[in-house]
Amino acid sequence: MAQSFMQIPSEVWNHVFTFLPVSDKFCVRATCKYFKKLIDHWSLWKGWSVVLSFRNGPYSNQFWASLRRRKVASVVMRSNKAKHWSQLTQGLPGVSTVVVEGTPRTNFRFLEELPHVKRVAVRSTFLLCDANPAASAQQLTHLSLCGISLPSKDVFKAALSKFTNLTSLDYHLEPIGPPVSCLQVLVDSLPKLKRLSVCFKRVLLCYDTTEAIHRPAALSSLELVNYMNFSLPTDTMRLLPHLRSLSVYHQLSHTEMDDPQHLGFYLKSWLSDLPQLSSLLVIKGPAANTYASSIPATVTSLTLRVAGLSAGDMAAVAAQVPNLLHLHIDPWPSHLGAHTSKIPQLFPKLKSLKIRHEHVPEKDFLQLHQLQDLEHLEVLDDRPNLWDLVGKLRMITKNRLNISTSPLPRDVLCCACTQ
Repeated sequence: MAQSFMQIPSEVWNHVFTFLPVSDKFCVRATCKYFKKLIDHWSLWKGWSVVLSFRNGPYSNQFWASLRRRKVASVVMRSNKAKHWSQLTQGLPGVSTVVVEGTPRTNFRFLEELPHVKRVAVRSTFLLCDANPAASAQQLTHLSLCGISLPSKDVFKAALSKFTNLTSLDYHLEPIGPPVSCLQVLVDSLPKLKRLSVCFKRVLLCYDTTEAIHRPAALSSLELVNYMNFSLPTDTMRLLPHLRSLSVYHQLSHTEMDDPQHLGFYLKSWLSDLPQLSSLLVIKGPAANTYASSIPATVTSLTLRVAGLSAGDMAAVAAQVPNLLHLHIDPWPSHLGAHTSKIPQLFPKLKSLKIRHEHVPEKDFLQLHQLQDLEHLEVLDDRPNLWDLVGKLRMITKNRLNISTSPLPRDVLCCACTQ
C-alpha cells in the first residue's frame, strides 16, 4: 500500500491536497512521514494564519520549523508576555502580518523586533501608546483597530500621525467617552491613505469643507460601519473625488427605522457625487428604490443586502448598471423567489453571482444557466436538496461553472464588524 501511493508523483498529491480544508490537511499530515512532508509544502498554506495562544507554554523547535517550511507569514497573537513575543521573533522573524487579540492590554513595541511586519490588527484590548512611537511605526501599510479602548484619544491621534505610510486603516473604537471627530484628522495626517473603514459607535465624521476643497482626500475606498445617524452631510462625497469603492453597513433595516426616507436621501446624494465609483455595497438601511436611480453607471461590482427587494427594484438597479460584472444580492429575511429567473435578462454580463436558493422554485433557479459569461456562483444557504439542484445546473452548463456553498476565507485583518 505504501509503495502504491508513493508511486504517484508528488505534484499530483500536491494538487489533490489543495482541495482540502485546513482541518483535513492536518489529518492527512498525521498519517505518515511522506504525507507530512508533502502537506508542509508552502504552496498549500498560502494566506493561512497560525493562532498562537501559548496556553500550554512555549512551542517546540519542531513547531516553529514546520511553520517556516510552510512560509507562514501571518500570526494571531493571544499573549502579551515578553517571553512569548521573543519566541515569535526568533521562530518566525519574517512574519509580515500580526493580529493581537484576547489580551488585557498591548502596545506597538513589538514592531521594533519584527522589521518585516507591514500589516497589524489590534482587537478587543486596551491600547497603550504615546504621542511619539518608535520609528518602526513607519513600516506599517495596513492597520486595523477594532473594539479597542484608549487612555487618551488626543495622544492616540498624535501617535497615529506617525504612521505616515499607512494605506489602509480600520478605525473601530469602543463607544467610551465623548464622540470622536476623525475624518479630517485621519486624512490630513495620513497622506498615503487609500482605504478607510470607520465604525459609527462613537465617531463623527465631520470635515472642514473650506480646506478640503483646496486639498481633496485621496481615498479610493470608504467603509461606513454601523451607520445609523446623519453625522455625514449630503455633500460629503464631493470631498472624495477619487473614491471608487463605497460600503455602507447600516445598523438597522428600513423596516426598523423611524425615518428611512431621510437616510435614503443622504445615500442618493452621496451616489450622485461619485462619478468614478466601481464598487458599491449596501447592507440594510433604506429601501433600494430610494437610491437606485442614483447608482453610477460605472459600478461593476454591487452588493445589496437590503430587505424587501422587489422586481421593480431589481429592474431599476439594472437600468443603472448595464456593465455589472459581480453581483451579491440578498434580501434576507425576505427572498427573491421567482424573481431569480430574471437575473440573466437584467444583468447579462455577470461573471460572479452570490444568492440564496431558499424559496426559489427549481425552474427559476436553473434559469441562471442563461448567464453565458458567469464563472462563479456562490449559494449562500446550504439546504438538503441543494446539491441535486447544483448537479442539474452543472449538467445544463456543461460544468463551465464554479459553484460553491461556502465563502472564500476572509483576510485575517478583517474584523467581525463587517461580517
